[in-house]
Amino acid sequence: GQSRAIEDALHLGRIASRSDSTTLILGESGTGKELFAQAIHNASERASGAFVAVNCGAIPRELVQSELFGHVEGAFTGSARGGSAGKFELADGGTIFLDEIGDMSFDAQVSLLRVLQEGEVTRVGAKKSQRVDVRIIAATHRNLSEEVRAGRFREDLFFRLAVARVRIPPLRERAEDIPHIASALAD
Repeated sequence: GQSRAIEDALHLGRIASRSDSTTLILGESGTGKELFAQAIHNASERASGAFVAVNCGAIPRELVQSELFGHVEGAFTGSARGGSAGKFELADGGTIFLDEIGDMSFDAQVSLLRVLQEGEVTRVGAKKSQRVDVRIIAATHRNLSEEVRAGRFREDLFFRLAVARVRIPPLRERAEDIPHIASALAD
């Protein structure tokens, strides 16, 4: 698109790509939050590292910590032989994209806050932490300020995630972009 609204979002995305600051992408479902996150990663110094996307709303509540931080062998019934690396370990040196962060359980929010503060992850069942060098980009369709007021999202985590904010406007707010999008899809 070429509307002022999308140009503003692209400008903020470019600024976000030039730093390792945690970035929060806000927008309704279907606005392209993951595409923006991928573009920020690709334009950053971490472009040669992994881009690991995680849909926080799709992971069952009881498995979030294991998925994000990994687990050691025997940590729980059915755990992988030899343990398993979590998404943060897989993204080491690159970027992790936490989509639908507003759907993350309160317990997992506490663990995520620790990663942001300490730069370390602890696998489920492990006694030692390990350092990770990961840039975090989070996204949500929820109004996290309202979620904080309602007690469903940690205020300290919200402020740590929202160091840089990019709002992606829905198409109804940028109708002048419809011909450009239709033309691109026709090609």
